Amino acid sequence: MPELTPEHLERIHREPADDIPKILAAINTIKPRQYVCYRTCGPITIDGRLDEPSWKKAPWTDLFVHIEDDQKIPPLATRAKMLWDDDYFYVAADLEDPDIWGVETQRDAHIPDPDFEVFIDPDGDALNYMEMEMNALNTVWDLLLDEVYQRRAPDPDWNPTAWDWEGIKTAVQIDGSLNAPWVVDKGWTVEIAFDWKSMAPQCIGVSCPPQHGVQWRVNISRVNRNRERTLTDCDWVWSRQGIYNMHVPEMYGYVQFSETVVGKGYEPFEERE
Repeated sequence: MPELTPEHLERIHREPADDIPKILAAINTIKPRQYVCYRTCGPITIDGRLDEPSWKKAPWTDLFVHIEDDQKIPPLATRAKMLWDDDYFYVAADLEDPDIWGVETQRDAHIPDPDFEVFIDPDGDALNYMEMEMNALNTVWDLLLDEVYQRRAPDPDWNPTAWDWEGIKTAVQIDGSLNAPWVVDKGWTVEIAFDWKSMAPQCIGVSCPPQHGVQWRVNISRVNRNRERTLTDCDWVWSRQGIYNMHVPEMYGYVQFSETVVGKGYEPFEERE
């Protein structure tokens, strides 16, 4: 389990009083998931197809789980892969979905549709972490959070959406039809390239691009909304948060970067306390 500094604990205790016991219990009882991220074995084209040799060789994560409750099994399968090279950190995912839909097309607007989300905290201090959301229309909303929403002092000028994740590349492929509820779809895939240069200012005390063996805190989420937006309890994640809140970076999974080229060898995840 991650060791929390007194400063870190002090920030957690700014959370709503009812949430603090849940957060501390999650930190003490849930082991974040782990993933070894290998180097690509060739160029990656961001088109959502995941048909390059690198993607075919990269391991899938375990299936996503319910964000909070280990007794609730998501009815639709979601899984992801990760890779990296000198220029980008790549994330791809496969989302089972019998009814693929989306309406939001404006960049940096709140996405009310089913979406896919990535959260990255390079140095694991729960400060200056990045969030990216996208829907099946490939509409992107990105944010930079200098601190968790609930832990900040009130500030009317604070606008995490003002930050743009420059250099990001995203793509979606639909296996079925989009916005056609009379058709039973199979699902959609997403493919993202996060530019190291855009993340470097947030990599305080860690290398960017990362060096061999470096571990970053990352979590990946899927929110499965219905058209009427009445569906609740539908947040599924790679690494369980233990509380219905993605903005608890202490619970993000661990991604360990390896200089090993994907498909050329196996590297175990290194447990660290």
